[in-house]
Amino acid sequence: MRPILDMPIEAAARIRVLFADIDDTLTNDGRLPSCAYDALERLTAAGIAVAPITGRPAGWCDMIARMWPVAGVVGENGAFYFAYDEELRRMHRVFAVADQQRASDREKLQHVKQRILREVPGSALSADQLYREADLAIDFCEDIPALAVSDVDRIKSIFEEEGAVAKVSSIHVNGWYGAYDKLTMARRFAADILGIDIDREQDAIVFVGDSPNDAPMFGFFPNACGVANVLQFDGRMEANPTYVTVARGGYGFVEVANHLLNAGPRRNAA
Repeated sequence: MRPILDMPIEAAARIRVLFADIDDTLTNDGRLPSCAYDALERLTAAGIAVAPITGRPAGWCDMIARMWPVAGVVGENGAFYFAYDEELRRMHRVFAVADQQRASDREKLQHVKQRILREVPGSALSADQLYREADLAIDFCEDIPALAVSDVDRIKSIFEEEGAVAKVSSIHVNGWYGAYDKLTMARRFAADILGIDIDREQDAIVFVGDSPNDAPMFGFFPNACGVANVLQFDGRMEANPTYVTVARGGYGFVEVANHLLNAGPRRNAA
């Protein structure tokens, strides 16, 4: 992982799309600092299409797609994307798994939930679970005393023993049934909403993240960036970002935004 300032100006000037995780990438200690929100606005105003790629629930993502200066949101680790059309006043909602299958999967996850809460003392259901469409989120440090790494690993293994996909974020272990992740839905969102083929235009896209569930994005995008707190997961991720910031969370995100914006003007990314 190299310092963000090592990203060549020529590479930064080619960026037309920025994908970013939310928790501990845009936020610090659970709060969105004004400078991070301002960076979203400045990026959008410069013609760089911005989309959060998050593990957070559908309920949150509906609000973000409507109210934040973004082109759309990929939520629940790739379960869907939401994009609000301001002109038509209509929300586009696209899911990776059909409604009936999601309902069936949620029933299976109830069994997984009971097993995790029984077998991993101190674990808890995420406070935002009520607003989720497709996955189960187990809290290991957001609203409860932090669990040991061994306990977090055990939660992940229980999901996998039950045939579910499981990813570790900076605050939750998320589990679901279905062959999707952040990258697969980001690819679909970019094609549908931005008119961009990310396989052909990897060099025009930056992803910013902070934790192991961002590894598919880190591994795919050559200009991927981690905020400084990603360093705590070095050696525990399937792929590392190419670049890393000096500051943590939202303050590190501002470093990335400033580097891209300082590289020069953009044309409309859509």
